[in-house]
Amino acid sequence: MGCSILDAVSLSGNSAPYYKQNRLKQLRAFCTTARCGSISKAAEKLFLSQPSVSLQIQALERELDTTLFERRGPSIRLTPEGKTLLEISLPLVQGIDSLTDTFTERSGNLEQGELNIAAGESTILYILPDVIKNFSVEFPGIRIKLHNVTGRDGMEMLRLDLADFAIGSMLEIPDDINYHPIFQFNPKLITPLDHPLSKSSDIRLEEIGPHGLILPPRHLSTWRMVDVVFHQHNIPYTVTLEAGGWEVIKKYVEIGLGISIVTDICLTGEERLVSISLDRYFPTRSYGAVIRRGKYLSIAARTFLTMMDPNFNEIPNPKRRTRAS
Repeated sequence: MGCSILDAVSLSGNSAPYYKQNRLKQLRAFCTTARCGSISKAAEKLFLSQPSVSLQIQALERELDTTLFERRGPSIRLTPEGKTLLEISLPLVQGIDSLTDTFTERSGNLEQGELNIAAGESTILYILPDVIKNFSVEFPGIRIKLHNVTGRDGMEMLRLDLADFAIGSMLEIPDDINYHPIFQFNPKLITPLDHPLSKSSDIRLEEIGPHGLILPPRHLSTWRMVDVVFHQHNIPYTVTLEAGGWEVIKKYVEIGLGISIVTDICLTGEERLVSISLDRYFPTRSYGAVIRRGKYLSIAARTFLTMMDPNFNEIPNPKRRTRAS
């Protein structure tokens, strides 16, 4: 009979082989190193010495007869085999390390536990503050970890089970992801107070094209959306400045370095700029819950999402549906 990857001491009282007893330590050292990207950082996080972490990884490589990391001086990178092992082992290690919290949460107890949320800067600044405050007041025993990540990194966290869910906006939804829209926001052109376009209430794309745009980095969805709309109408445009974060973009527009196209999620009414509707050209953007398909949501996670949207609780939990069938 084959042995599981986390063999325990046998019921007869005889200890399992030494390497099997230490496999969890080896996997924890491997997963932590993979996530930190550095043996020294992993050693610091695990409160171990660097040689100890290296020896545990080497023992795992010998047992599996493979190389898990490419070592280039102080930097390391996962090999294809390492990526495979990380995908297999990370949920196991995290499951063992969070066993108490997970059991408590799934037993319906909201007195303690942990909630990991992945979100971008705009979501963290404009959507989450009130719900996090309300949730923390009502359930003070639940530790909230808020991960400020881009959409790409948030998706990776979901797939590696490093986050319970993400909150953000999605233009394209992968097959392994469920998206539940909650909030709707409208597209706006923002200009300085004294800009030539600031007096117009019905802007045409042809008027925007000659003026330099300030946009988020090219790999983010806003740039792609702007590019698609201008190309659909065969109108040239220029981007004079790339800037990360709506607060930065608003500031640079205020001081006259350009104009921008944003969603009104970031507009509080306190800015010293003019906002003009672009509904006739750009679609409404939604923000909502992004969840790995098949992911079991803890009581804490579902409670948080229900506080954001009372209708969320009507969506069945995949694991519960499977058990009932």
